[in-house]
Amino acid sequence: MMSILSRVNKYVLSVLTLSSVLGLATTACAQPVQSDTPLVSGNEYIAVVNRPNNLTFVDTQTDTIFKTCSLPDNFVPGTLQISPDHRRAYILNNGFGDLYGVNMDDCKVVFHASLGINSSERSKAMFSIAVSRDGKEIYTVANPTIMGTESYEVLVPRLLVFSTGDGLDAKPIRVFSAPRQTSLIQVGNDGALYIVGPDVYRVDAKTGRFKVYLPLRNWKRPGFGAPDVLYVWPSQNPQNTLDLLYTAPHFKDKNQDPATADTVYGIATIYLDTGKTELLDFTNFTEVYFTGARSPRDKNILYAVLKHLHKFDIRQKKQIGSASLDHTYYTVSFNKSGSKLYLGGAASDLAVFNPDTMKQTADIKLSGDMSTTVPQAFVR
Repeated sequence: MMSILSRVNKYVLSVLTLSSVLGLATTACAQPVQSDTPLVSGNEYIAVVNRPNNLTFVDTQTDTIFKTCSLPDNFVPGTLQISPDHRRAYILNNGFGDLYGVNMDDCKVVFHASLGINSSERSKAMFSIAVSRDGKEIYTVANPTIMGTESYEVLVPRLLVFSTGDGLDAKPIRVFSAPRQTSLIQVGNDGALYIVGPDVYRVDAKTGRFKVYLPLRNWKRPGFGAPDVLYVWPSQNPQNTLDLLYTAPHFKDKNQDPATADTVYGIATIYLDTGKTELLDFTNFTEVYFTGARSPRDKNILYAVLKHLHKFDIRQKKQIGSASLDHTYYTVSFNKSGSKLYLGGAASDLAVFNPDTMKQTADIKLSGDMSTTVPQAFVR
């Protein structure tokens, strides 16, 4: 993860303003409704957390801001998950240290949990938040440290399970030891947790039993070296998949000389309805991407983003479309039908693209930057 971050540091600071030149539709909080106005049943929205510490809803039919909720405490990372009934937003926030549940209709905070079990701990979760398929439980892997006066004691990470009905002073109802270096969580249709670390683990949420499900760092692909994977955006996509981009060296021969190896880009996928896994290389490495997403209309078509938006045919391992961007974006999200593509993260705007023409159709201005949050699309 850190090797990718270091390679793109020079791009992240680049923020230009070409919207006026391109003649894009721009929305700067165009008459949003009051925060306690309910979402409209049947309408589709993009939810995103952004500075100063807001939960913002964008109407995908008009690509305008519908309303904004003010959140308590502090921003970062703003990692967001939508409840299965699409009535609550659950957010990891307050400097990676607290979980919040917000009623999306009236913006009221109805759930809160601190990740530290006692007052001597500082406990942080690295983008780790997921909600059970029945909406009754919320999961995170927290990394606790005892904050002594003269020393720190790093403890074993914990998988924490909370009841979403436990209100504003929720305590974990189950606590299990967890591996180090884990990040995002997604939940399978059968209730199993898929937790991404050096490998992807499948976890029984009732017993806390971890097992390696999809090897990444420890894969045994003939002719390949270990992959490099960046995984901090748990997108709840229409395809119901967990998708991770990777880069990996593909050696020319059994000497495995890294100097002559080709570096390939690929996508690792877990289908959350069946548990099926895929590892598919889709192009040679030419530039860095932070995230990628397959089209809801054709899973063979993949879009990847950072300083450019690129479109790939996976089967042909070929780039088939490209768009220049006025600044870097971290995330790719689709509406449910796959007719619109939303680029988010990094700065203070959501860029909207037609995925067929690769033309930008709107630029939605928010109150502040999104940092590493993930935009989530849902239908009320």
